[in-house]
Amino acid sequence: MKELTKAEEQVMQYLWQIGRGFVKDILEKFPEPKPNYNTVSTVIRVLEQKEFVGHKQYGNTHEYFPLVAQEEYSNFAVHRVVNQYFGGSLKSLVSFFVKKNEVDLNELNEILKTIEEGKDKSGITND
Repeated sequence: MKELTKAEEQVMQYLWQIGRGFVKDILEKFPEPKPNYNTVSTVIRVLEQKEFVGHKQYGNTHEYFPLVAQEEYSNFAVHRVVNQYFGGSLKSLVSFFVKKNEVDLNELNEILKTIEEGKDKSGITND
């Protein structure tokens, strides 16, 4: 999977929110000051080339829709960050947030609970 630029990711976030839509629909999601219509249209065409977005044509108008699920890209992005900045170690990632006081004990316990539930569903054991 290819990495998205900040502008591409922002357009994808809005397209994931609306599910499918025209450039004007995506443009409406942007806060003020809104980018130019042609700018958003260009970003969408790049996203089509990267195979993140598809379209259905109605005459001269195109309705766009995601080809990549938000969860799929989120998984890719998180793995990229963990590998690039934390040597592939989730422990290092969690330690970073704990040291920065951005995770409290209750949140850490919730994370551990979620991990344990995931292990139970996948059949992974601590043996």
